[in-house]
Amino acid sequence: MRIAIAGGSMAGLFSAALLQQAGHEVHVFERSRSGLEGRGAGLVAQAEVFTLLRAIGRDDVAALGVVARERITLDRAGAVLSRDPRPQMQVSWDHLYVAARAGIAPDRYHLGTAAIAAGQGEDDAWLELDDGTQVHADLVIGADGIGSAVRAAVLQRDDGPHYAGYVAWRALVHEQRLPGSAADLLSDRFAFFHMPGGQVLGYTVAGPRGELDVGERRYNAVWYRRSPDLAAALTDGEGRTHPFSLPPGGVSAAARAKLVADAGHLLPPQFAQVFAAEPAPFAQAIFDMETPRMANRRIALIGDAAFVARPHTAMGVAKAAGDAMSLAKAVEQGWTAEARAAFEAERLRAGRAIVDYGRRLGSSLA
Repeated sequence: MRIAIAGGSMAGLFSAALLQQAGHEVHVFERSRSGLEGRGAGLVAQAEVFTLLRAIGRDDVAALGVVARERITLDRAGAVLSRDPRPQMQVSWDHLYVAARAGIAPDRYHLGTAAIAAGQGEDDAWLELDDGTQVHADLVIGADGIGSAVRAAVLQRDDGPHYAGYVAWRALVHEQRLPGSAADLLSDRFAFFHMPGGQVLGYTVAGPRGELDVGERRYNAVWYRRSPDLAAALTDGEGRTHPFSLPPGGVSAAARAKLVADAGHLLPPQFAQVFAAEPAPFAQAIFDMETPRMANRRIALIGDAAFVARPHTAMGVAKAAGDAMSLAKAVEQGWTAEARAAFEAERLRAGRAIVDYGRRLGSSLA
């Protein structure tokens, strides 16, 4: 089959790797001009991720991560309130991305080509790209995230994502930039602080190229804060308002200064030091989204184009892997009406359960 995939992040990459391995002609169209390396932090790999890595012959990736030797909860003064001695490993998002992309022929992964629409006829489906060209295929896959341009071609009605009322402010700090007092407590631990209407957490992750040596890694911190004025939170330094997130470098100097000042007043000193050490924080608004359909003849939706779950679930990449494997199975069965129905039933059930779980976990923050 000729298969065109809109979106080159995890869901698109996983699908492309599986489908190309099965002998299909697969092309991936990713809007980023430079690729997505260096944008991710760490992730808690669920069973679906390990199964997919075995399927594409990259078991090695599952063994490369940073182990948090314990979980700790801090009080406002920075003292440890509780400890959970069970270790947990965070796999490198970047290393996983690079490994999945390495399984795709270089001339089949097209950077700087955003899908702006999709459609289908009797004999094929198509993607319209932002350069005005149309790409025709036997199957079009929308893996283009929360703002999917493909979704409208699957649904008669698209209600889109629903803002949950709070924003995740993120810092991803090179280990050598952390002050010693923060590093001594936070490094190699999964740390939490709970506050009314908010939560901050953090853990050590691999370096941008998968580095695991002490001093070459990074510290990933996430501060969930209520934000009733979403437009203000997502306005960048040039005055442009973004719909879903602000990338590193997008937060204005004034907003960064306020974030650092607020952290100093509200967070344990160790977390305040992390945000003070981050020159380019970034922001992710928290949304819920559920699609009623994931397949319409020659067009399918996967990943965040179909379901957006709150990050508290730590299941976003697992959801993408599950979608990709189920889709590949349906394609192997000929993408018949029966195969499409089985794919859709399985993944709608999984997506709804994950979104509902995220709502429950984040209920105190909204």
